[in-house]
Amino acid sequence: SLINTINSITSVNLDSFSPEPSIDGKGAHGGYCGPAVKPIALSMVSEIARNRETHGLPISGIGGVTTWRDAAEFMALGCGTVQVCTAAMTYGFKIVQEMISGLSQYLDERQMSVADLVGRAVPNVTDWQYLNLNYVTKAEIDQDLCIKCGRCYAACEDTSHQAIWMKEGRVFEVNDAECVACNLCIDVCPVENCITMRPLAKGEVDPRTGKTVSDYANWTTHPNNPMSQAAE
Repeated sequence: SLINTINSITSVNLDSFSPEPSIDGKGAHGGYCGPAVKPIALSMVSEIARNRETHGLPISGIGGVTTWRDAAEFMALGCGTVQVCTAAMTYGFKIVQEMISGLSQYLDERQMSVADLVGRAVPNVTDWQYLNLNYVTKAEIDQDLCIKCGRCYAACEDTSHQAIWMKEGRVFEVNDAECVACNLCIDVCPVENCITMRPLAKGEVDPRTGKTVSDYANWTTHPNNPMSQAAE
């Protein structure tokens, strides 16, 4: 069963200078839980599911499960059962029925069974050194969906590659010659599907590097890797 709560101090009272919650002026480590631990839990579940020694063992996922989508993600990474704690404490047991309804609709729409879903994503989990370094994408902004908030521009301008132009009337456009497909603009955009990543086809020229998109190559054999000659 994965995972448990994480030791944490949630805050410090700046008047009494004791960790919160405070008991007689003192505070202690507590258990951090809820949606914030979900990425950690998903990672741990995936490692158990794809490890040769533990592959095939029953996995019960827990950690930030709040919606049916959360449950489905845990199942896709190999969980046969999913547990709920923080969400039930926050919203009551009725939330479980909402999860069941949402998950059932999702499966019905795709004509999938629970067994079809469990472990479906495991083959797509790999280690970073085996990712395709020749896979090139560029961000695209849907002007019809854009609300002109400028979050993508600020994030890219100040912390990434200055690859988004702000034109007259707060129209934001991507400069393909600078875009490195870091996905930061998508992460900060408040509108779903307003910004998407467009893959460049094999043979297409990357405006940033001037190189033609070529076949799959990972870090173990990449020319930039000084150990590529000794790689497996």
